[in-house]
Amino acid sequence: MGSGVRSVTTTAIALACAAAILSAPGVAYAAPTTPTPIPTPAPTPAPTSPGTKDLEAVRMKLDTLYHDAAAATDAYNLAEERTGKQSAQIVGLAREIVEGKARLDDLRERVGAAARAQYRAGGLPDEAHLMLSDDPREFLDGAGRIRQGDQATKGLLAEMERTQKDLEQYARDAAAQWKKLEANREAKAKAKKKVEERIAAAEKVESELETEEKERLAKLEQQAAHRAQTAWLDSGVLDDAGGSASTQGEKAVRYATAQIGKPYEWGAEGPKTFDCSGLTSQAWAAAGQGIPRTSQEQWKQLDRVAVGAMRPGDLIIYNSDASHVALYIGDGAIIHAPRPGRTVTIAGAGSMPILGVVRPDK
Repeated sequence: MGSGVRSVTTTAIALACAAAILSAPGVAYAAPTTPTPIPTPAPTPAPTSPGTKDLEAVRMKLDTLYHDAAAATDAYNLAEERTGKQSAQIVGLAREIVEGKARLDDLRERVGAAARAQYRAGGLPDEAHLMLSDDPREFLDGAGRIRQGDQATKGLLAEMERTQKDLEQYARDAAAQWKKLEANREAKAKAKKKVEERIAAAEKVESELETEEKERLAKLEQQAAHRAQTAWLDSGVLDDAGGSASTQGEKAVRYATAQIGKPYEWGAEGPKTFDCSGLTSQAWAAAGQGIPRTSQEQWKQLDRVAVGAMRPGDLIIYNSDASHVALYIGDGAIIHAPRPGRTVTIAGAGSMPILGVVRPDK
C-alpha cells in the first residue's frame, strides 16, 4: 500500500484507539435507597431519562431500521440500474424498427419497379419474349438475363421476408423489454417508499432523545463497534494477512480516502454525496475497473477471496443479505459510507458482521 494510504491507515488506528478510550464505560452508580413511604397521597413522579438498558434497545432498533433502509436502497439502486439498461435497449430496438421499415419500403419499391417494367414490356413474361426471338445469340443472351433476373427477384423477395421477420422480432423484444421496464419501475417506487419510511422512523426515534441521551447512545454505538472489532482481531483472522494492494487497488483506496467527510445519501454515487455501494463502485471506476452498482450484485458477480487473504482495495460485504459494503484499506480498517446522518469515514473492518470479501481485479 502506498505511503499516502499508510498515513491514512495510521491515522485511522490512532482515532480508533482514542475512540476506544473515550468510549470506555464509566462508573455505574446504584440508585439511592428509597425509605418506606408514609401512607399519604404520592406525588406524580417526574419523568426520567431512559437507562442504559433502554438506550441499548434504542440502539438495536435504530440498527434494524437503518439495516432495512440499506437493503431497500440496494433494491432501489438495482431497479434504477436495470431501468436504465432496459430504456437503452428499447431505444436501440426502436431504432432497429425504424431502419427495418425503411429497408422494407426500399425492397418493396424495387419489387414494384420490376413489376412495372414487366407491364411496360407488354405484360408478357420474359420467357415468352425469349421464345419469340428469331436470333439465336439474342436467345442465349436473353436466357442469361432471365436467370439473373429470376435470381435477383428471388433474392429481393427473400430479403423482404427476412426483414419482415426481423421487424416482428424487434417488436416482440421491445414489448418484452417494456414489460420488464414497467416491473422495475414499480420495484423502484416500492423500494423508494420503504427507504423513506425506514429513515423517517429512525429519525423519529432519534428526535425523541434528549441531548444527553444522544451522547450516551453514541457511546453505546462506539462501545459495540469496539467490542466487535476487538473480538474480530483477537480471532487471529488477520494473522497471516498483509498482501499489498494492486495498482488499481491503490487508486481505489486513494479515491475513497478523498471522499472522507462527505455526507451519506441513499441512491447517491457522488461526487458530493454517496451511499455505501455508490462509494465502492465509484472508487473502482476511478481505478479504471467497472463493477456492479449494488452491494448485492458486487457480492454475486465479483471474485471472492478469503478474509485472511484480503488486500487493500478489496470490498468487504456485510450482513447476511449483503446489504452493506466497504472498501478495505489495510491494517484491519475500512472506508465506508455508513448510513443516513453520517459521513464517509474510517472504521474497523470487523465492527460489523462480515459476510465475505470480493476482489474487483485479478
